[in-house]
Amino acid sequence: MTTDEYVAPAGAPAEAECTGTDGGTEASAADCAGAGLGFAAGPACNEKAPVSFTVSRVARLHRMVSGKHLRSLGLYPGQEFVMVHLWTRGPSRQSDLIRAADLDPSTVTKMLQRLEQAGHVRRCPDPADRRAVLVEATESGDGLRAAVEATLSGLEEHLLTGLDEGERQELLRLLTKAERNLCREAGGECELPE
Repeated sequence: MTTDEYVAPAGAPAEAECTGTDGGTEASAADCAGAGLGFAAGPACNEKAPVSFTVSRVARLHRMVSGKHLRSLGLYPGQEFVMVHLWTRGPSRQSDLIRAADLDPSTVTKMLQRLEQAGHVRRCPDPADRRAVLVEATESGDGLRAAVEATLSGLEEHLLTGLDEGERQELLRLLTKAERNLCREAGGECELPE
């Protein structure tokens, strides 16, 4: 089944009470994930959906759209975080990148392998501690900076279309508060941004 096909859960009405992401009446499975559970989870009826579903759906869509744009630059989703970190902080230990990306070490290692194979980063022993690995952007990686920044800026503008400056600040404040709540629940397994 593709994400464009919706099959109602057993006992649920055959037609979901929401509209699709394109604003039409065709709803995808992802749009109607909550159909049949007493609420509809699509964008046209999100006041009935739990906030967690909406946050998850927005995060999934954000990753999907950013991935589409980043692939046109030769990057996989998530690699932009590593590159932005290197551009803004300079050469960094691989362990610092793992903490900054808040991902599993094996995932970051695979990202770095791909970035290195593409010629965007280089890894070498840290002169201050030969056991540690230092990662830095190459000239090729630095060449991606303007395009990645434009892509991320455009995506942010698209995401926030229709929100005035006050609403944008309020959204950021509320999401930061929710992030802090979840970090506390995770029991120190995550680091809050500074």
